[in-house]
Amino acid sequence: MNVSKKGATAIRVREQIMWNRLIAVVEEQAVTLVRTAFCTSVREAGDLSAGVFDAQGRMIAQAVTGTPGHVNSMAESVGHFVARFSGKLSPGDVLVTNDPWMGTGHLHDITMVTPVFRGATPRLIGFFASTAHVVDIGGRGFGPDAGEVYEEGICVPLMKFHKGGEVNEDLIEILRSNVRERDQVIGDFHSLVACNDTGRRRLEAMMDEFGLDDLQELAEFIFEHSERATRERLAALPAGSHAYEMRVDGYEQPIDLRVSVQARDGAMYADFSGTSGPSRYGINVPLTYTKAYACYALKCALAPDIPNNWASLKPFEITAPEGCILNAPRPAPVAVRHVLGHLIPDVVLGALQSYRPDLIPAEGASALWNLQMRFTGVRPDNSQSRHEMLIFNTGGTGARPASDGLSATAFPSGVHTMSSEVTESIGPIIVWRKELRPDSGGAGKWRGGLGQRIEIGAHDGYHFTLNAMFDRVAYPARGHEGGGSGAAGMVGMDDGAVMQAKGTQLIPEGRRLVLDLPGGGGYGAPATRPAALVQRDVRDGYISEAQARRDYPHAFE
Repeated sequence: MNVSKKGATAIRVREQIMWNRLIAVVEEQAVTLVRTAFCTSVREAGDLSAGVFDAQGRMIAQAVTGTPGHVNSMAESVGHFVARFSGKLSPGDVLVTNDPWMGTGHLHDITMVTPVFRGATPRLIGFFASTAHVVDIGGRGFGPDAGEVYEEGICVPLMKFHKGGEVNEDLIEILRSNVRERDQVIGDFHSLVACNDTGRRRLEAMMDEFGLDDLQELAEFIFEHSERATRERLAALPAGSHAYEMRVDGYEQPIDLRVSVQARDGAMYADFSGTSGPSRYGINVPLTYTKAYACYALKCALAPDIPNNWASLKPFEITAPEGCILNAPRPAPVAVRHVLGHLIPDVVLGALQSYRPDLIPAEGASALWNLQMRFTGVRPDNSQSRHEMLIFNTGGTGARPASDGLSATAFPSGVHTMSSEVTESIGPIIVWRKELRPDSGGAGKWRGGLGQRIEIGAHDGYHFTLNAMFDRVAYPARGHEGGGSGAAGMVGMDDGAVMQAKGTQLIPEGRRLVLDLPGGGGYGAPATRPAALVQRDVRDGYISEAQARRDYPHAFE
């Protein structure tokens, strides 16, 4: 190898090492948020994102910890901050918003952006950004019942949370006066600042170590390689347009989600034309969130090993007709945009079956079954006691072309559920039962993942209201290639009363909430499932013998 080639190789190795260091930096940034957060949705479930951006607001690297909905929409939102505050930033400034159309799709997600300056004469070299879901943001509370976004809580426009290192006390007082869980919410604002500052300090140490004045050369190296690799993958795909559609529960009426995908000229286009119009209620989805989960599905299927950043997302073009439920205009209510947003990957993956028949799973439960509950009781001194609580729960994923689906797994969001012990330690709640739901996975050569059965009650002297935001109750997850549908979900009480899947409802004192979470669809004809696997499922309690005899009679011959 000649000297010039050796030198070029050394430069590439050095830049690759710095790239890997950036990943470590943003991962520590995210872990700081997890460790300092007040809200259990962040601390226990990991409902967050973290990343580092160049001076133009382009995402260079993201933390592995976090959700694709947050990460990919945050990748777009930092550009809004750059446009708004260009030339108006100083060391010590920290920016914030929860605007659904500028951030991550609903008011409960707080996006915090910290500019990074370097040099004796401070020069802007980049940004750290993070998001977190807070337990309350005022208004009606976290639920689908609002008729406009104005009812759903406080909207913080793009503004400074810190100015020259000084906290915006006016914003703190507005929050304190308008949210129910003021300590948790204000604490999480400060946690977001702390996590960005961790990233900033670790980045400065890295730049000192490698002798970097700015991030631009490293960013261009990352962008060049990421975009080229992604476009090469897409250019290798066969021509042609492929479509898929899925009907889901909606709120006041069923919703049809439709997409067509097409690989062309090193890019992948996904168009949601034909999707239903907007809802009167808060299940609408801003386009930024639609893009986030559509890109996630496309990238998982077509370029999963290429790091996620501005350049690797660039070849994916996502469109939806203005005014449809996946491109909801302001001031549409959007509080529970995740209910439909988390179903987007199933639709997109369905359209990709011909591209990757070896990879695409059957439909899954997909949408989280979030429990937003408000407990009310009387203390011994006769004063009112109120607690706002949020719990994430998950159904089963769809079976895969060569393996069963995953049970009680949050796909596509990737969040964890909160442990029952932690949940019971922070409020007057009792988790009476939480177990896998037999017979809920769709039949097939490969069985769908199981949902859960969950039973929850309140302490004596308390009742609670539930902001229901559940889907896959009327329209369960469908199987692929001859596989059966997963079991539909059910919402009710321990006395047998059936409740609505969406909307605010009361669970009286002494009653318990009972949830049957949906299962994933099966893959392949049930008659081709090996008898040994059927018998194993019966032995392990995943399928009742009666259900097994109906779905897999060949296993008992």
